[in-house]
Amino acid sequence: MAVARLTVSPPAQQVGPSNLSDEVELYQRTYSTLLRSSGETRLRVLESSHMAMGSSLHPLAESDEIDLGAFIYAVRRLPETMVRIKIVVMGQEAALFRRAGIGPLEQWDAVEAPARRRRWYDSGDEVLAVLLASESDVDDLVPTLVAYQIEWNKIRRRMLAAGWPPPEGPTPEACAAALGGAPDDWARLANAWGPRFEEYMQAIADEGKSMRVRMLGGTQVGYQRMTRRWWAPVRADLNQRRLGDAPLYFVSSNTHSLSNLVTGLARERESELVAFVESGHHEDLKEELARFRDGRTEGSWENFLYFVARDFFDAGGTELRRKRHEDEVAAGVEHIRSKTALRVPAQVIPLANLDPARLDPRLGAVDADVMARSEAVVVNTDYPLGLAAYNLLREVAIDSGDLRGVYVLGKAATLNADVGDVMISSVIHDEHSGTTYWLDNAFTVDDIAPDLMFGTGLDNQRAVTVKSTFLQNRAYLDFYYREAFTVVEMEAGPYCNAVYEIADADRYPVGEAVNFSKLPIDFGIIHYASDTPYTQARTLGARGLSYYGMDSTYASSLAILRRVLRLEGALQ
Repeated sequence: MAVARLTVSPPAQQVGPSNLSDEVELYQRTYSTLLRSSGETRLRVLESSHMAMGSSLHPLAESDEIDLGAFIYAVRRLPETMVRIKIVVMGQEAALFRRAGIGPLEQWDAVEAPARRRRWYDSGDEVLAVLLASESDVDDLVPTLVAYQIEWNKIRRRMLAAGWPPPEGPTPEACAAALGGAPDDWARLANAWGPRFEEYMQAIADEGKSMRVRMLGGTQVGYQRMTRRWWAPVRADLNQRRLGDAPLYFVSSNTHSLSNLVTGLARERESELVAFVESGHHEDLKEELARFRDGRTEGSWENFLYFVARDFFDAGGTELRRKRHEDEVAAGVEHIRSKTALRVPAQVIPLANLDPARLDPRLGAVDADVMARSEAVVVNTDYPLGLAAYNLLREVAIDSGDLRGVYVLGKAATLNADVGDVMISSVIHDEHSGTTYWLDNAFTVDDIAPDLMFGTGLDNQRAVTVKSTFLQNRAYLDFYYREAFTVVEMEAGPYCNAVYEIADADRYPVGEAVNFSKLPIDFGIIHYASDTPYTQARTLGARGLSYYGMDSTYASSLAILRRVLRLEGALQ
């Protein structure tokens, strides 16, 4: 079928803030061209353009004042070993590193970043290797490194001026008094670095940061090849189950909510989870448990159990996690881990394998016979970052003969709501392609309102897909807000680009307006608010989604699962 589209040609009004994003475009163009070099590039050459951009995530970049919010944001998105790293090498595949004489990565230490799912490898001295899943990883990583270096060196200058360490030791209060910033922010940094906080603060005092970066490869063919390798084990699992030609519903969300809703494992362990709360140290959970017992809370008991179960299984060690995995497989959810740079785990959930008695009761009355006869399978993935979403969905669509639905649940910054609210958009503007998509979204507020206890549901919103969390500034956000774009995120645009190619013979358009009112598949996008960029402290860099915040995740996941069951005729 053909998708209705309208070319927007100059001097017609543009959606994107072309005059306001010159500094952002200059910054992106600067590091993109520098990374084409076969050698190493010093990060300090990017500092001036990073500062000139005036990033909303790094508002004090040009100031002598320490920006602890930006520093903590960067710390959480980089491995802890960054404190001693001097060279960062980026590439798509381990083979590229071997050919460049780096590694072998298999013999380096695999390290983690708390808030970014990437494959990082530490040489043990001064070199860090990182595998990239798409161009968006570059747009995310490079500004994060620059912000980290800028703030590291600002902290060090303050230390040298104040005399380090303070006599009473680097307590949050002492750091705030000697270096500036709020004690609460220093406490957050101390929490991020844990017991090595004092050691790392001394490392800042001892030596300034002057990192170098290098790019290996970075081709479109390389990203597509890597995505195909990511999909191969999922395809093999489908074929092994004789589900290779089954009707397929693709969900991009997370790896806990759908599994919890269909397996019933948390509800089976209710008494153990309650005992875990009672004997634990989470006072907020104890208080909420007391409110449930007294009937003083508006929360969902199921959501409470799901939230507690995460900590319960983590605290139980390897054996308990293994048991949980076995129980989930027995209940109909197969987990498939990625071994590629696209570090996005997948779940295969054949509807016929699910036990209606285990389903979350909030789903409604499910017809067991109809569900048992269903040939459909749900493939659920953790959400990718940026342009990886296009590559991922395109590969799934190419390899699936009967793709019936695509549902996206992701986090976003909100310009008009609060953390934990749910936004359902009818317009998506993609900054990568410059194309605006008008959606007949599969979901409305009515689909999530019954299960949204703490947040607010907003539909008929407008979303803009940005290139990176750092690649936006206040003027940039103000422009979109004036144009009624209130949802700022990174994946919806690339997903829309892939959906366009599912529906049309042409490649996704550039700089056009596209009407998605008639599509050959069911398509829905839901976002939950995790950041409020107009109030910098209200971001995931400052705090994670709590028990109250996950209310929006489960309300959205219930809506998605209900939609699938209704389309299969299994929901009465």
